[in-house]
Amino acid sequence: MTATNLVLKNTYRDSVVLMRLSQQMESWQEVDQATAMMGTPSNVALLEQAGLLTGGPQAIGPNDLVIALQISMPDSLESVENRARELFTAAASAGDAKDEYRPRTLDGALKALPNANLAVVSVPGQYAAYEARKALDRGLNVLLFSDNVSLDQEVELKRRAIERGLFMLGPDCGTAIIDGVPLGFANVVPSGSIGLVSASGTGLQQITCLIGGAGGGVSQALGVGGRDLEDGVGGAMMLKGLRALDDDPGTAVVVLVSKPPGPATAQKVFAALERCTKPSVVCFLGAEGGPSAASNVFVESTLEGAASKALALAGVQGGRAIVPGPPADQLERLDASLGEGGRRIRGFYSGGTLCYEALLVLRGQTEEVRSNLRLAGVLPIENGEERAGHLLLDLGHEQFTVGRPHPMIDPGPRCKRLVQAARDPDVGILLLDVVLGYGAHPDPASQLAPAILEAQRMASGDGRALVCVVALIGTVGDPQDLDKQRAALAAVGAVVVPSNLKAATIAAGLSHGTASSS
Repeated sequence: MTATNLVLKNTYRDSVVLMRLSQQMESWQEVDQATAMMGTPSNVALLEQAGLLTGGPQAIGPNDLVIALQISMPDSLESVENRARELFTAAASAGDAKDEYRPRTLDGALKALPNANLAVVSVPGQYAAYEARKALDRGLNVLLFSDNVSLDQEVELKRRAIERGLFMLGPDCGTAIIDGVPLGFANVVPSGSIGLVSASGTGLQQITCLIGGAGGGVSQALGVGGRDLEDGVGGAMMLKGLRALDDDPGTAVVVLVSKPPGPATAQKVFAALERCTKPSVVCFLGAEGGPSAASNVFVESTLEGAASKALALAGVQGGRAIVPGPPADQLERLDASLGEGGRRIRGFYSGGTLCYEALLVLRGQTEEVRSNLRLAGVLPIENGEERAGHLLLDLGHEQFTVGRPHPMIDPGPRCKRLVQAARDPDVGILLLDVVLGYGAHPDPASQLAPAILEAQRMASGDGRALVCVVALIGTVGDPQDLDKQRAALAAVGAVVVPSNLKAATIAAGLSHGTASSS
């Protein structure tokens, strides 16, 4: 393995372009790993920590673009470097051809779009708060896509936003649909009367996709960032979003989504719900009920349940999320194929909330459950213990994305883990989410299906069966073609369902031989 760095002086590309080009380079046969980052001090430090910096940080400036490559065929080093330079040059030319003017600053963007009222901020964490503050001070609502923003900065930004009557969505806000415009990772969902405020990106996507799939529609979907309901932040943007939806004539039903809030914040949110004039559904995953006696506040414990209740309250025909499962005889055949072999689950998730919901299904079973997410009843991962019991990983967590694209953008690292898991004789079930929509990989099944086949081939070579269960989160309008993705995954024998809860329940049933009743 040969490592090399290319430093393109005074060359800027935004983070989405960098992730896309990194993924493209990793598709080259000679390249084992590729990372492209701007040369800010924090990014250079991350590359150094990951062992991807070969020439030292001294010659790299914050306006330089760094391409770090791990090449499996040393003889092709010069060829790969030349192709990488050509790739980034072509990307620059394409950008120049598409847009006559590409502002580099917030003030430049405001000159180009003087009527804009929202800024999407996606820059390295150490600069994100500064850019968000600038936008708020110019009277702009903010969607802060960036992570690695401190809690103190988040509190200060949201206080500033409230003082100015503005929204400050995030940090780490990955999803929103505002007045029909999808932002970040969002799906193509019909317009309708259900409004949502969520401290979970993939949780929001799951519910909106179930609503759209059942014939319902969304008025607004506001992501507020995963820490908004911590007591330190106090639910600042969820409370503001609730008030906005209560005042919105296009919203008839309100849905709130989060992992368990802080106790003081939970009381504030439920008190606000009791003042809300519209029926509301609350899904705080893993929380114990809710302190509300109001007749128009409904507490649901799952994302699927929240979608179904919202549909019923909105008067959508059928009044429930349509979540078809596989026929019982198919599950019986899969169960029989596992026989006396290993039945441990390896779950590899791109969505943190979806992983969290699956852990809620699995914890408390006879097998131990481990994860990199913290949850009562779930054991942490420690050195040498990844093979014990069931294991569910949130691969979108920052510990796995240092210097790499998010797994919703680049399925490559997850494919490698699927194949690696097949080597463990105790593993019989693979569990994963595939999240479609804007910003996600254009054809995730094209990469995941071959990896599933390879994992099954390896297990079969050892005389074992390996079952894959997939939660496919998307809508018929998504650019990846929902039916095409479903067919490609089913063609390699995966059990494909549109509900994360259903997928986790099927996997749990297979793990102890009761899948046909799932």
